Amino acid sequence: MHKGLQTHPNFYFLLLSILQVGLNTVEAVWPLPQTFISSSEQYRLNPQTFYFGYGMQSAAQPGCTVLDSAFKRYFSLIFLDLTSGYGALRFSVDKPFSVEISVDRDDCDGYPSEDSSEKYNLTVSAGRASLNAQTVWGALRGLESFSQLVYQDDFGSYFVNKTEIEDFPRFQFRAILLDTSRHYLPVQTILKTLDAMAYSKFNVFHWHIVDDPSFPYQSRTFPDLSAKGAFHPMTHIYTQSDVRRVISHGRLRGIRILPEFDSPGHTKSWGKGQSDLLTPCYNGGIPSGTFGPINPALPSTYTFMATLFKEVSSVFPDSYIHLGGDEVDFTCWRSNPDVRAFMQAMGFGGDFTKLEAFYMENIMNITSALNKTSIVWQDVFDYHERRSSLSVVEVWKEGCYLCEVRRVAKAGLKVILASPWYLDQPGPSHNWARYYTVWPLAFKGTEEQKKLVIGGEVCMWGEYVDATNLMPRLWPRASAAAERLWSDEQQTSNVDKAFPRLQEFRCKLLRRGIQAEPLYVGHCKHEYQGI
Repeated sequence: MHKGLQTHPNFYFLLLSILQVGLNTVEAVWPLPQTFISSSEQYRLNPQTFYFGYGMQSAAQPGCTVLDSAFKRYFSLIFLDLTSGYGALRFSVDKPFSVEISVDRDDCDGYPSEDSSEKYNLTVSAGRASLNAQTVWGALRGLESFSQLVYQDDFGSYFVNKTEIEDFPRFQFRAILLDTSRHYLPVQTILKTLDAMAYSKFNVFHWHIVDDPSFPYQSRTFPDLSAKGAFHPMTHIYTQSDVRRVISHGRLRGIRILPEFDSPGHTKSWGKGQSDLLTPCYNGGIPSGTFGPINPALPSTYTFMATLFKEVSSVFPDSYIHLGGDEVDFTCWRSNPDVRAFMQAMGFGGDFTKLEAFYMENIMNITSALNKTSIVWQDVFDYHERRSSLSVVEVWKEGCYLCEVRRVAKAGLKVILASPWYLDQPGPSHNWARYYTVWPLAFKGTEEQKKLVIGGEVCMWGEYVDATNLMPRLWPRASAAAERLWSDEQQTSNVDKAFPRLQEFRCKLLRRGIQAEPLYVGHCKHEYQGI
């Protein structure tokens, strides 16, 4: 026997869980709904007599793109064997089963936003399931839950049990960040990530689209940015059509697409296609030929940024935009005589944080004039004296991150927590528990301050990640964070209770074609079949 098996701290519990999962169907939904009552009364589903429909009173009716496409998608996900050819499906003369959806608002043509309700109620009884939601976005979350309730017996027959669910997310902002600058991710990989996000009820895709290594976003206004700044001007870029595809794919799954154009640091690739944007570095009073962050001393910088952000804000419909503002190295600014002269003229003395604050203030004014809410990394909050101009702060640094969350909330600003959910470093999947046992509101503060914590974000930086290893590195560990951000904290504080449910959910991901890595010893009825 492998010695690792003997020494695993939770070995006997894990073994018991694995045996239980093998014996019973874990009738569960991940992330765990706020209220979930299920009984052993089961109803057989026959794909030939199963259908989705709209309730008589529903504000949305046939022709609603979001729900029409969701019905097709979830029919295929629920009855996967019809296309995969698994097992001999034996249909008796079954009664019809309908899933009836009713929404209060017809927001079929819109986009999910920061105040979209995702609340839904789901009742499963004999012959029908009834799903009620305020919005189509809530209906999508309910369809996902229903799809997870369906299971098969050993003969391939489908069943669903009598169930009552009342559900809504604990946090409004539940994001995954992908970095497409350090390694280019093909569009198909991004779309597959959006699919997997919907299975875990994530609702924001934070697209860290450009950075120092490459500028793959193909700008209509400044085509040279990608022509000269991408790894390859034809194969390693996101065209306007690619971006529209990502936005549309996300919309149909209730996922907001949040673009990040990080500056003034992290912009080396920008300088290749836009001259006079970056700061020339000096060595002993002579230009060294190297460049630093964006040059905050030139009026042309702000003209360029205003034009670029005008385009970005018309391409990306979401009301949020991420402006970055992290890890700015002042060495080059310090070496440049023009920048130092500008600082003297502005009365900044030798304080480069004031210069960066001046730059960020200008960029935030540009985006605010475009009716966009800006998100910045915590660095901007830490040195920014005029905090009233900030909107949303993302906390990412290690250390006492809850101390930082408290400071931001105390200043009356909205907070997104990312620090405990950096998944880009490989880790054995049994460390999922450290992403599960995160308590975002465990700081001393008033109820009003705690309400300012709008959610959290799983970050997948791209230094060591591309399409070959993204999926197993992200899933199912990201799903642990998903439950923390969706579900009630008291009901989901126990790792041992969560383990068999997450193991079952990981099997569902495999069955849906997501290469989620194993949590521990065991098997899935439907193992991953390759691409």
